[in-house]
Amino acid sequence: MEGTQRLTEKTAAPPGGGSAGPRALYGAQTWSEVLYLLLSFPLGLVGFVFAVVSLSVGVGLAVTVVGLPLLACALLGCRALAVVERARARALLDEQVPEPGPLAPKRPGAAAWCVALLSDGLSWRSVLYFVVLLPWGVFTFTVALTVLIVGWPVLPWVVRSLAVVDRMLVGSLLSPSSLSERVRELEDDRGTVVDTAAADLRRIERDLHDGAQARLVALAMDLGLAKEKLTEDPETAAQMVDAAHGEVKLALQELRDLARGIHPAILTDRGLDAALSSVATRCTAPGGVRVTVDLPTRPDPSIEGIAYFTVSELLTNTSKHAHAHTATVDLWRSHDRLMLQIRDDGTGGATETPGGGLAGLADRIRAVDGVFMIHSPHGGPTTITVELPWHTHADTRR
Repeated sequence: MEGTQRLTEKTAAPPGGGSAGPRALYGAQTWSEVLYLLLSFPLGLVGFVFAVVSLSVGVGLAVTVVGLPLLACALLGCRALAVVERARARALLDEQVPEPGPLAPKRPGAAAWCVALLSDGLSWRSVLYFVVLLPWGVFTFTVALTVLIVGWPVLPWVVRSLAVVDRMLVGSLLSPSSLSERVRELEDDRGTVVDTAAADLRRIERDLHDGAQARLVALAMDLGLAKEKLTEDPETAAQMVDAAHGEVKLALQELRDLARGIHPAILTDRGLDAALSSVATRCTAPGGVRVTVDLPTRPDPSIEGIAYFTVSELLTNTSKHAHAHTATVDLWRSHDRLMLQIRDDGTGGATETPGGGLAGLADRIRAVDGVFMIHSPHGGPTTITVELPWHTHADTRR
């Protein structure tokens, strides 16, 4: 009697409670999977015919001028059909298959597009998917239809077992590989680094042309005039030489500032602690800036430079826009990462506006596998956290 009671309790209380079990087994997800299995045959037939016929024509004409372009078009068509299959898996199987990034030919032109398609792994995996989908679709269509008609009690279990295989097919053949996505990210990051370097070179050229160069040209002219007056009006010539001496000092200061903007000597010689303390003295926050650096050793020089210019730019923003009274800068090492946090008690509201200074700074940090996060509610305070690799990939290879 006791055993019967326990058995009754188990069957009367399935997961979800009461009669929820049968409803869950024959719920919306089950019918979505049934629809997916039934659609696999006609869609698999379309994909199979297109892939086999177009590829056969392309391969057969490969020795001619039009062969490879036709083969590339066949792969492009398979990629387009794969978009439909990923959408079907998301809608009916609830399988969140990510979309791949767009093809990125190395050069403009039709030939580069053909090369990109012919060397794209996802395109060939899409072909394999449609070749496999037809026989599998025939099998799942037959089984699903048979169970619907004569094997109704086992329908949920059979359907879900078949759907597991479909999820594996879609996930393994139609999902972008982690390696290809990583390559695409690195190519995007490389473009960001190149653009940033070009912008920095333009800035240096502009600063030299408008600053020190213009000042030195004017200085040369003043010294030439002073030389002419040296014999006939020594007193005026002396005054002009004295003024030129002041111009030399200003030109030297501008050159020092420019050199500091490229790579400060104090950073190379003494590291981040001394360099950031020097940057902090230039911040106009009335209460000053407290700098805390807790680094057992020095990171890779290129990472040091990124950290230095990040703090420098953020403290400049604090001076110009934050209306802050005090600010703090903290650096420490966490495993193989350099952690950096800048806080100020200003008015807040800082955001990564596209094309803005913070967005450009974030792009440069993310280009080296870094992390850039802003927490800046209106009214403040603002906290910006930066995470950088301790070593660059090149340094690791060495």
